[in-house]
Amino acid sequence: MLPFDRFALRPHRAAGAFAPASRRGFLKAGALAGAGLVIGAVLPGGRITAAHAADAANPFQGYIVVAPDNSVTVLSAHFEMGQGAYTGIATLVAEELGADWSQMRAEGGAGNTKLYGNLAWGGVMQGTGGSTAMASSFERYRKAGAMARTMLVQAAAQSWNVPAGEIKVEKGVLSHASGKQASFGELAEKAASLTPPGDVALKDRKDWQLIGDATLHRVDHVSKTNGTAQFTLDVKLPNMLYAVVQHPPLFGATVKSVDAAAAKAVKGVVDVVQIPRGVAVLADSTWNAMKGREALKVEWDNSQAETRGTAEIMADYKKLAGGTDAKTARADGDAAKAMAGAAKTVEAAYEFPYLAHAAMEPLDAVAWKHDDVIEVWGGHQMPDLYQAVTAQIAELPPEKVKLHVMMSGGSFGRRAVPDADVIAEAVSTAKAIGWKAPVKLVWTREDDMTGGRYRPMYYHTLKAGLDAQGQIVAWQHRIVGQSILGGTPFEGMVKDGIDATSVEGAANLPYAIPNLTVDLVTTKTGVPVLWWRSVGSTHTAYSTEAFLDELAHEAGKDPIEFRLGLLENHPRHRAVLEKVRDASGWGGELANGRGRGVAVAESFGSFVAQVAEISIQNGAIKVERVVCAVDCGTAINPDVIKAQMEGGIGYGLSAILKGEITLEGGAVQQTNFDGYEVLHMEDMPQIEVHILPSTENPTGVGEPGVPPIGPAIANAVFSVTGKRIRTLPMSKTDLSAT
Repeated sequence: MLPFDRFALRPHRAAGAFAPASRRGFLKAGALAGAGLVIGAVLPGGRITAAHAADAANPFQGYIVVAPDNSVTVLSAHFEMGQGAYTGIATLVAEELGADWSQMRAEGGAGNTKLYGNLAWGGVMQGTGGSTAMASSFERYRKAGAMARTMLVQAAAQSWNVPAGEIKVEKGVLSHASGKQASFGELAEKAASLTPPGDVALKDRKDWQLIGDATLHRVDHVSKTNGTAQFTLDVKLPNMLYAVVQHPPLFGATVKSVDAAAAKAVKGVVDVVQIPRGVAVLADSTWNAMKGREALKVEWDNSQAETRGTAEIMADYKKLAGGTDAKTARADGDAAKAMAGAAKTVEAAYEFPYLAHAAMEPLDAVAWKHDDVIEVWGGHQMPDLYQAVTAQIAELPPEKVKLHVMMSGGSFGRRAVPDADVIAEAVSTAKAIGWKAPVKLVWTREDDMTGGRYRPMYYHTLKAGLDAQGQIVAWQHRIVGQSILGGTPFEGMVKDGIDATSVEGAANLPYAIPNLTVDLVTTKTGVPVLWWRSVGSTHTAYSTEAFLDELAHEAGKDPIEFRLGLLENHPRHRAVLEKVRDASGWGGELANGRGRGVAVAESFGSFVAQVAEISIQNGAIKVERVVCAVDCGTAINPDVIKAQMEGGIGYGLSAILKGEITLEGGAVQQTNFDGYEVLHMEDMPQIEVHILPSTENPTGVGEPGVPPIGPAIANAVFSVTGKRIRTLPMSKTDLSAT
């Protein structure tokens, strides 16, 4: 069992349960232009966790916790799901604070939008997504570190009776030429009594020592290696019950009746309760809860359920693509007129399946209501939303909801759910049993695979016109598919019938095409969908970059030179393309049976180009090598950037080669990794990542590695086989004759 203090189950009670600590109980190092920036906290006599800080300040306050043992814990506005957010944010703080890297720790913060709101989203809510963590954190966490450093220096200057300007800060130690020195922890309490500075100067780039250091290890590497890192699955509370939910087999179905007798007879089963999203079985272990669920008898009402199969849904999409019910996302020039006068026209259609997120850690959450508060542990990708949902279910004010932001074993968008699915289920289940015990609710792999929230299925049609010189004079692109935002709290972001997540990567196509239209047909389908790693660019980059290759071929031009000729006004696109051209040996000799393909895409403010080298072995695609160039602005942690490009390439390969969720009669056919196959280690290619130097502010790296890999592979396959792959996954295309 985990000790209570690890999760701050009980606060320090000097002033009563959840009573706010005094202002002098915290090391506060200044305010940031009305944003209420508070640097961090130290309670005399010991370290406090992010959860303690929340209890003490209510709502949460603080970015940095300096403890007497000289450790520095960053309270991160963005949660860690393997993408390196904790490491990046800790780097920003450590750089300006003057800390030694070995001092640094990180935990998730939540509960105060002013402090933790995602600035890339306008600061209106806290959330991790869209590869925005570093963009949102770059300035404010450096200022937090600089303010904390200033306060510690002032404390040392007063204690030693020396000018502050004579004090040196290096690797977590403050020192003076007189021989006096002290650690951060030794001075924290003194610093708490000082007036915060109004503003601080940040280091010049030339003086950075940690930002950009490619040898810096991840802040969580030791805990993840020795098993001390805590995930939601690790949470254990006294008298905790374990729950699984029987969800409807068809999307949109509801419970008609429940026979729980056989389930309650299973050893270890404690209760069976109905909740809004199904029927929950509670037991003394997850295994016994699963066995109880197997014995459960539920009759479902399918009158409002989605009963079509994916083949039928795609057939409907194709009909819609030929209709007139489309909304215009972009219209430059007169594409129809230019198309009519073109010397040659080219057309193509692309089919994209539903895709599961398939993260390593299944969905899970823990809910415990006690006294007048409720605590929820989980991979809180959108804490503000989950706090509100929890408060509504528990019938408590939001400030009585204490969120413990746990590290997550992957997400790829799956834990950023507008209806807070697993969180809502855990809280609803705990409520249904009268709050008599903490509840850990877990989705099994089968629950996750069949439970929806997929990357939407899409159908694209493209048509282009070339003039006699092979220049593109017209481009028409139609996209048919579900809206991710529709029917959610974010539906207001849909403008003029256009869900930007459906058309991103297409509506902002960078190529200099004088007459270009992009339109969207938004479908109504009962299959629940959600953003998936790189969202709209998962399909738009494939269709546009594969189609552009077709046009280069028709024009008789080199694919890279053809692109470069259309990117005169986009130097960052050009730079990554030129880098992969040179680094890959583009145009050079290849071994017999091998081919190369290229693609470039901008997503989430970053620019990524990839050259893929493939062979065909026994009728299957073997990806031998991928050369990747990325411009993501300032490289905070080069090793993390490299890892994210490699991971994105692997994730993208898995999807385009093998990934597919299919329905028959409305029921999902894939239930685990035997049916939804993912990339195997032996299928991973050699990958070279080149990070372009930049002085621009940092942009995203968690997602931008995904979009170019699919079209790069497709274009490489054409160079070997002469076949265009327009239906995914690629395993559907017969390459046995090549």
